[in-house]
Amino acid sequence: MLSFLSSNFCKIAKANTSNTKKKAEIVKRTIHSSKENIPAIGMGTWLTFDVGHNTKNILARSQVLKTFFDYGGELIDSSPMYGTSERVLGKCLAKISRDFNLFSATKVWTPNTWHGVQQMKNSKKLWNIDNFNLIQVHNLVNYENHLENLFQLKEDKKINYVGVTTSHGWRHTKTIEIMKKYDLDFVQFTYNIVDREAESYLLKLAYEKKISVIANRPFQGGNLFNLIKNKELPMWAKDYDIFNWASFFLKYIISNKAVTCAIPATTQTNHMHQNMQAMYGRLPDYKTRENMSQYIKNI
Repeated sequence: MLSFLSSNFCKIAKANTSNTKKKAEIVKRTIHSSKENIPAIGMGTWLTFDVGHNTKNILARSQVLKTFFDYGGELIDSSPMYGTSERVLGKCLAKISRDFNLFSATKVWTPNTWHGVQQMKNSKKLWNIDNFNLIQVHNLVNYENHLENLFQLKEDKKINYVGVTTSHGWRHTKTIEIMKKYDLDFVQFTYNIVDREAESYLLKLAYEKKISVIANRPFQGGNLFNLIKNKELPMWAKDYDIFNWASFFLKYIISNKAVTCAIPATTQTNHMHQNMQAMYGRLPDYKTRENMSQYIKNI
């Protein structure tokens, strides 16, 4: 068992860090359009997997990825926009045992419709997979034409789900318009304990329309850890099986009933351990979530 984990968490996750992990203990969320269940913590690859051809770094990312799967993680999100991330991810997937469930999510990101088709084919080769579970229109670029192609791919059973993405609080009005107009399976946007704009309407609309939500930038690009540097967790955090700040931030997100999956990114296995701990144990209720938010505001 990992020595740095608290004894309390070890009681919760003991079976989940071994080859005989009990995945029933994992916090899962249901994809509205299919009723498929997926773990509430996924993994992003922006910057973290963009390591080019550096063999040492690729090996290190393979260990990060293995840790993710060891905890029962499934959804991995990437994009052609992320430099060499897709290529590196494919190499890492090839390096580790295939004893895992992968929910593959990438994006199409180009103003040219024809290029988008080629881009998706190339992404599949880079990941070295037969088909993607989810393809999203990245930052809404040329969304009308790309969505048309994606819905056709879904109809042809070449992908399972269709979505759109935005981030940093940008283009919420346009995102809402698209959510109302199209029969989307997923929508992805920024949501964390500080950036709560999505609570005002986006999350409510997604819940009403039964669109599954992927929350990006859960740590605000790492800024949240700078905010709480050298600060102690509140005493009551342990009542919700929260023993580190990563779990504190992530449990705030996934305890919102409209959120399907949060996608933190990291380059370090010890950080991955902390991220994945958020999938176990008790989730905060509404009152506690407000207390969590206020605690951060008061720091």
